[in-house]
Amino acid sequence: MLTSRFLISKRTICVFLIFIFQSFNSQAQQQMITPAALQKGDTVAIVATARKYMDNHLQPAIDLLHSWGLEVVIGNSIGLDNNQLAGTDEQRTADFQTQLDNPNIKAIWCVKGGYGTVRIIDALDFTKFRQHPKWIVGFSDITVLHNHLNTLGYKTIHGIMPVTAPRATAEAKETLKKALFNEALSYEIPSDPMNRIGSAKGELVGGNLSILYSLFGSPSAIDCDDKILFIEDLDEYLYHIDRMMMNLKRNGCLESIKGIVVGSMTKMKDNDIPWGKNAVQIIEDVTKKYNIPIIYNFPAGHIQDNRALTLGSTVSMEVTPVKSTLKFEE
Repeated sequence: MLTSRFLISKRTICVFLIFIFQSFNSQAQQQMITPAALQKGDTVAIVATARKYMDNHLQPAIDLLHSWGLEVVIGNSIGLDNNQLAGTDEQRTADFQTQLDNPNIKAIWCVKGGYGTVRIIDALDFTKFRQHPKWIVGFSDITVLHNHLNTLGYKTIHGIMPVTAPRATAEAKETLKKALFNEALSYEIPSDPMNRIGSAKGELVGGNLSILYSLFGSPSAIDCDDKILFIEDLDEYLYHIDRMMMNLKRNGCLESIKGIVVGSMTKMKDNDIPWGKNAVQIIEDVTKKYNIPIIYNFPAGHIQDNRALTLGSTVSMEVTPVKSTLKFEE
């Protein structure tokens, strides 16, 4: 009898400790750190973490920042040439690290995507960044930084980059400004016929689908539990979109999310023998078993109207037959 009571007591204590740990961990995950809002006179650094930028066409992006009352520093990685990349891994790491460590730099704006950020992420030291958090801005390949910083507990901005700024819509530019200056973001768009009706609230995570797919199993992989997932992509074969969505499903990501926001699926490719579905239909097919709201054709991604998203923020989404809303609550 004593042994039985003792075992029950041990089980009770273990269950209680697990509950406390899970509750603490859940609270810790919700307390994402927001970098300080930019003020007029603050400095933004423009750097290259991936593909090289050799053109001398940064003036529109510089002028845009100046129009907001901000100063600009051009990183040493701009103009470096190492085949496809903006210099060696060591050079890109050193430039990004310099901007991370400098407390006078209030935001880092990645010049373009392509490929290469994953080659430097493990060499970066975020110790001084933790002391002086700053906005990291970009999209596409910059999803590596978005996801990695999300795991560390920091918000980032998914938005236009200097290379896309000249072609960006006025709305895309204005929403980036709002995000940098910590002004409230809220979107209301017409309903898409493919949308799934419903509402949800949770932390917004995600980015480029190909990058998300490549990061699963690494320290930079996002936690999908109770999150709202944003995805977009460019220049992918349709069968590969299916492969990546199946990977999200088999990883348990789709089982645990509260909703999905699908941005642009731009310039998709097909084989000689067609896959039989477009990108949106593929996403719908893989997610049809889950009772979650989905917004399709959201204005973000590899398009001119690439509106800013503060990843790591809590958002509420509501999808009706008439309109879809995405409101950032913090």
